[in-house]
Amino acid sequence: MSDINFNHSQNVHTQDGPRILLPIILEITKARSLLDVGCGIGFWLKTALELGLTDLFGVDGVNIPPSDLAIPQSLFRVQDLTVPWSMGRKYDLVLCLEVAEHLAEQHAAILIDSLVSHADTIVFSAACPFQEGQNHINCQWPVYWQRLFNERGFACSDELRGHIWCDARIEPWYRQNIFIARRVEQKTAGKEARLRSMVHPESVRGIMNAIFSEHVAFIREGGMSIGWYLKLPFTVFKGKLKRKSGDSGKA
Repeated sequence: MSDINFNHSQNVHTQDGPRILLPIILEITKARSLLDVGCGIGFWLKTALELGLTDLFGVDGVNIPPSDLAIPQSLFRVQDLTVPWSMGRKYDLVLCLEVAEHLAEQHAAILIDSLVSHADTIVFSAACPFQEGQNHINCQWPVYWQRLFNERGFACSDELRGHIWCDARIEPWYRQNIFIARRVEQKTAGKEARLRSMVHPESVRGIMNAIFSEHVAFIREGGMSIGWYLKLPFTVFKGKLKRKSGDSGKA
């Protein structure tokens, strides 16, 4: 079993997002059976049950205590997502939402293989570069995942983000990253428009903080040239003098 560094007790997700978004997804896909890959404690599956779906199941790479699950334990199993696996059947729809970024890049293709083996329609989202979150080790723009789906005979559609972009009840990471992948004829896969790289306004501050922190760490770890570090004290001193001169001028 892969040791995925993720603590669902620190879950920042709410039931509001699934309750608003899942009915839209089900209306678009007409799905009557559902597999949630990386389901966490089961908020999306709980919503599906509330909507009347009974043919559903959830898997997650983290062992979640039954007392923490939002769904019956019989609808959940722990599954190592870094290796090939199978439920032994197909579903109308697979959800895989904000999961892929928690797996190392060498496992990305394995995850997509597992998803497409279980359904012809996948609703997918994964963290973009510098998106905040626990153990984000493979953050990619949607077009990265689109390419993997294309290689497996799927075309990807950006029809969901327009529906939900301004709905504050839905977490910004879903509004930012979500798309639908559908199985098509292999010769047409990859000919659809490329998914756009988009950052939601509600995510900008967190992403900018992450970028700044990475640059600071890069500087502290000696990533710049020796000349840059030699010039730094003089640059700082010059800036301080300029600032002090400006302050004196205002007085």
